[in-house]
Amino acid sequence: MRLTFASKAIIAAIILIGLYFGIRRFTATNPELVQTARSGIDPVADAPRGSTPPATPAETPAAGPRPAFTYAAPAPVDGKLKGVVELGASGFNSFIVRIDKQRTWKLEKADFGNSLVMENMASDEDIRKGLKAYIGQMLDYGVGGRDIHFVVSSGALKAEGTGKIVKALKSLNYVVNTVTPEKEGMLGLRSVLPASFADRAFVADIGSGNTKISWLDGNQPKAVETFGAKYFEKATPDATVAADVKAKVAQVPADLRGTCFIIGGVPFELAKKVRKGKERYTVLDAPSAYQLDNAKSKAGLNIYQSIAEATGCRQFVFDWDANFTIGYLLTLPQ
Repeated sequence: MRLTFASKAIIAAIILIGLYFGIRRFTATNPELVQTARSGIDPVADAPRGSTPPATPAETPAAGPRPAFTYAAPAPVDGKLKGVVELGASGFNSFIVRIDKQRTWKLEKADFGNSLVMENMASDEDIRKGLKAYIGQMLDYGVGGRDIHFVVSSGALKAEGTGKIVKALKSLNYVVNTVTPEKEGMLGLRSVLPASFADRAFVADIGSGNTKISWLDGNQPKAVETFGAKYFEKATPDATVAADVKAKVAQVPADLRGTCFIIGGVPFELAKKVRKGKERYTVLDAPSAYQLDNAKSKAGLNIYQSIAEATGCRQFVFDWDANFTIGYLLTLPQ
């Protein structure tokens, strides 16, 4: 059957209309292809080999699937047990660690959140008895008496109740070590930052009393201090804290912003929500993915978000085992 000229025109029009709407639908669901076509830039082909496109200062980690993190920490060989107790601004935590002669370490036992004595809810004698029991648990685990150490965090130096604990420990013939914020940041860096990441990562420790940002400048550790997650107690505006955090973290060199190893109380809470099994390293979600309901956690999230925005870092890795007090143990003679 022969088609008339009018029939052919109608069929051609139908085909053209179908192609038009098909192309519109495809480009609407792939806007990045339109942008690429307009600019003439291929973001994959034009990027340096082995690199990812740089983040802008306002860009934070994507809220989608978290990037995989496959690093595994080495295990110590014939290590010795050592114990350390951190006297922090919100309580005290203890860690039993096995350390070998190369200062490779492994966390054997951790005890978190003993806050009674830090809240001025106990007498001097109660504190003394409580500390003796606490030390006894370490001795029972196999740690030698001379290998138990006490470190007061820089934030705890400002807290009421710290003096009582230090006094009680001295009555038990223990030496109590204090650290400045800068020193605390450097000790955290020593325990948290793997050697293979020394030239491409930095460390953030969001504590209650302060936040420490640290990194390696060549072989020299650097650390700066900013607000901690309890800033809300003094009615400090979120914007004031965010501005200070961004100014401090801006000192981290651009080539070290690919990964941030993050520790501290609020990062611990964030990591709990996304941890897989008993993994040591948990990649946090983007700050915007978290919905938090208490004041301290919201304050810590503001600090986390400010770090992410200022650095453009896309991978924040929480270390479940590391702590600045372990960094202190790593500085001691073997």
